[in-house]
Amino acid sequence: MRRWSELAERLAATTRTSEKTKHTAEYLRSLSPTELPIATVFLTGRPFAEADQRAPGLGWSAIASTVTALVGLPRTKLSEAYDRSSDLGIAVMDLLASAGHEPPPGTSPTLADVSDAFGAIEAASGPSAKASVLQALLARADPLTAKYIVKVLAGDLRIGLREGLLEAAIARAFDRSLDDVKWAGMLVGDVGILAGLARDDALESAALALFHPLKFMLASPAEDAAEIVARLGPEVWVEDKYDGIRAQLHKRGPEVRLYSRDLHDVSSGYPEIIESATVLGWDGILDGEILAWRDGAVLPFMALQTRLGRKAPTEAIQSEVPVIFVAFDALALGPGDDAPIEPLLRVPLVDRRRQLEALDLPPIDAGGRFARSHLIAASDADSLEVAFIEARGRRNEGLMVKDPSSTYAPGRRGLGWLKMKKALATIDCVVVGVEVGHGKRHGVLSDYTFAIRDTGSGKLVNIGKAYSGLTDAEIAEMTRWFEAHTVARFGRYHQVEPTVIVEIAFDVIVRSKRHGSGFSLRFPRIAALRPDKTVDEIDSVETVTALYEGLQQGAEYLVTAGARG
Repeated sequence: MRRWSELAERLAATTRTSEKTKHTAEYLRSLSPTELPIATVFLTGRPFAEADQRAPGLGWSAIASTVTALVGLPRTKLSEAYDRSSDLGIAVMDLLASAGHEPPPGTSPTLADVSDAFGAIEAASGPSAKASVLQALLARADPLTAKYIVKVLAGDLRIGLREGLLEAAIARAFDRSLDDVKWAGMLVGDVGILAGLARDDALESAALALFHPLKFMLASPAEDAAEIVARLGPEVWVEDKYDGIRAQLHKRGPEVRLYSRDLHDVSSGYPEIIESATVLGWDGILDGEILAWRDGAVLPFMALQTRLGRKAPTEAIQSEVPVIFVAFDALALGPGDDAPIEPLLRVPLVDRRRQLEALDLPPIDAGGRFARSHLIAASDADSLEVAFIEARGRRNEGLMVKDPSSTYAPGRRGLGWLKMKKALATIDCVVVGVEVGHGKRHGVLSDYTFAIRDTGSGKLVNIGKAYSGLTDAEIAEMTRWFEAHTVARFGRYHQVEPTVIVEIAFDVIVRSKRHGSGFSLRFPRIAALRPDKTVDEIDSVETVTALYEGLQQGAEYLVTAGARG
């Protein structure tokens, strides 16, 4: 593990992708068959493969207590180290180094030791048992190795080795075609298995397997309708961008599973969909969206949130927030009866949609839990703008615009799919708190908490938090201002003088008990600093209430089981 950590340190120190690929390939080539899958999975920044349903179950607090107990220091020392770097791994390394921690000679953990320990942490029952395994592992690790054990365990590697570079390194290490590596990677969904196939010259044996979730194809953001049509045209396909949970449905006979965007099995949380699919006479994989649905209309995402994370929702919850599955793509299909399924990833969207429309999907009006995404064609910017307005009228986030000839690229944000989103509105708020950022923003105050005015009480009431929208130069300048105008400090959070006005853009506004304003903004971002305005000019709860109510009027949020047209 020490040598892996040295590689990670070297990769983090360079921004040159060619160097990252070269160093990684040389390292992978040197590993044994046992070490290779472990090392490659760790290089994704995860303790387990992405499709592996296990999770360590050990949070920041437990890790912090374990590390400080190991060296006999108070937790405040680790907190101070963390405040300097905003990186738990670096903080752990600094703390161990300052405490003079040195493991006994010859005890440095191997990759297999670390992998086994991660498995033992996941299997252990309770924080104390999990912490005991971690403490025994860190006791054998030098500070640098401990840094990267913690970073992988916490899923916070941050060495600039994105998926494409790791695939390129695997291809280079074993002299394989990059295209072959990518295709096999799409099918197996496990970079450790992929690396072994590449080493053994067995990439052609990669096969799509049901109940082994594929990565989801992603869309690139775009706002300008003319640019979208020019890029994807002459004719584009347009779907509403639904405000639900992206999900992948796998079916073989009566067995049905649902997987979330992070590839976790969430089947038990949505028994209505599972039950509705078990009797269908086909096998395969569908891509779609889980939506909360009642009385012929989709419920706001906030309603759906009440079902998130529930392993087995009660009958009362199911009755209060029923759900449906809106299918918009077919990734693999077979006729059923245990016949082989055919991967459709390389089939053009127009053909995948044709097969999707031919499937038996029990519709909502017949007691089923399925719908197909509403799909129309557009050939110019004007028709795309009209479609966008209509989608917003149905209270959707915007549009998904797709090239009908596009293939399905799991895990990639290509240009075959574009998501068209625009700010629903903007409101003027005052910054009441700021927080030290993470990653490349660890030394600046970049997370802004903002408020509006409750005219009844005259108080400022929070409505949200944003950390995007400003340039690095603006953040640096405002950091100096906020540090000079901090009223109180609570760890990483600074309560500041409420005088900086920001224009906040957002996509959706919902009722919320979480904030004092009674509202929450989805996807808030800072549209602009407004030094020309004072706190007396910020928006009020009444203004936001009127905006919210206006958006509710006359809009049915329907999903039509429609075909192209």
